[in-house]
Amino acid sequence: MGKVVPLLSFEQLAVPDELRSAFSGFKEPTPIQACAWPPALEGRDVIGIAETGSGKTLAFGLPALAKLIASPISAKKSKGTTATVLVVAPTRELAIQTHDTLLALGEPFGIASVAVFGGVDKGGQIKTLQNANRDGKTTRIIAGTPGRILDLVNDGACDLSQVDYLVLDEADRMLDKGFENDIRAIIGHTKQGEERQTLMCNATWPEAVRRLAATFLRDPVRVTVGSDDLTANSRVEQVVEVFDDGRSKDGRLLGHLRNILPKKPVKNAADAARILVFALYKKEAARVEGMLRSKGYTVTGLHGDMSQSARMDALGSFKAGTTSVLVATDVAARGLDIPNVAAVINYTFPLTIEDYIHRIGRTGRGGRSGKSITFFTGDNHERALAGELARVLRESGFECEGLKKFPMTIKKKEHGAYGAFFRDDIPAPKGPTKITFN
Repeated sequence: MGKVVPLLSFEQLAVPDELRSAFSGFKEPTPIQACAWPPALEGRDVIGIAETGSGKTLAFGLPALAKLIASPISAKKSKGTTATVLVVAPTRELAIQTHDTLLALGEPFGIASVAVFGGVDKGGQIKTLQNANRDGKTTRIIAGTPGRILDLVNDGACDLSQVDYLVLDEADRMLDKGFENDIRAIIGHTKQGEERQTLMCNATWPEAVRRLAATFLRDPVRVTVGSDDLTANSRVEQVVEVFDDGRSKDGRLLGHLRNILPKKPVKNAADAARILVFALYKKEAARVEGMLRSKGYTVTGLHGDMSQSARMDALGSFKAGTTSVLVATDVAARGLDIPNVAAVINYTFPLTIEDYIHRIGRTGRGGRSGKSITFFTGDNHERALAGELARVLRESGFECEGLKKFPMTIKKKEHGAYGAFFRDDIPAPKGPTKITFN
């Protein structure tokens, strides 16, 4: 097997000029891109393990576009969906974000994408798939969530038989949520063996993901940026404030907003600083949102009780900078790339330390620095997570004296689908070629 040489500059990348617009504003490839692009562009299977905000979308997206551009299909001659690239993601928001990114990159080449996800009526997505080739563009990319993809396949509305480039984005999260059977079924509908190139993107590398990779990937190159274990973004300053009770949270939250948000509005809303506030429950998120609105802040919410269109509108206004504060549950914790998030404030601690790490990863993205502020009361589930939180802080070079009054035990991880019976120590088959970028 030949040596994989990382691409250390965009000039080394042999892609059409129109694709280079994706790099505008960046000086050099991120480590995951530098190491994943060479084998991916050669047609190799790739496993990418990296922290949130490390550029994984372009790491798999750019080789996908390059492959499609190299084998054009005329929209006039083709009938029905001619999708050959499939991206499977764990959440609607991540699927939509990936779709938007690939759609923008493919537009100059007449390559279109369609997003399919639950929470909305299937009719519109079916119609889009049936009218996939029009206006000179050919839909060759499908990005979606496992349940809706499989639903449309079983309805006969989505044909995956020509898919030869498959991406499993945040595969560890999808397996942890119990999507393994759906993923295996979806893979079974795509091209098989050497006819398909498969890429897996993960934040961690547990045995469950290794076994899935061993089943469907062919001699993959594994790129690890940092650690195989989930670690906090090193560019995010972590501050934990311990409360005796939660009654003073509102006052402390308002104080942080006054300190972080600019006193005067900026000329360009897109350049405005934003603050992402996480709450654990939907009702709590709605209450905090209402409280902040009553104090004069431009705020919106994002949680499971909202319709899909309302969720997309809320996310859109926050990304555009017309809304300075977004109060969300953990539906916004994974994968979302929102510019200029100055700080993440954990109003309530999440149920797992993994969700904490993903939450704070919404700031400090794209090589920028960020800040997270976490309110910790030690109530209910929080006390049991104090030891794990202290470990994460310590590994990142931060401390919190207030946490030491809680038990410092570290709970064994439980699988989302199998609970405490999950076995994470079953040996996986022989591993792939590994590139580690510390």
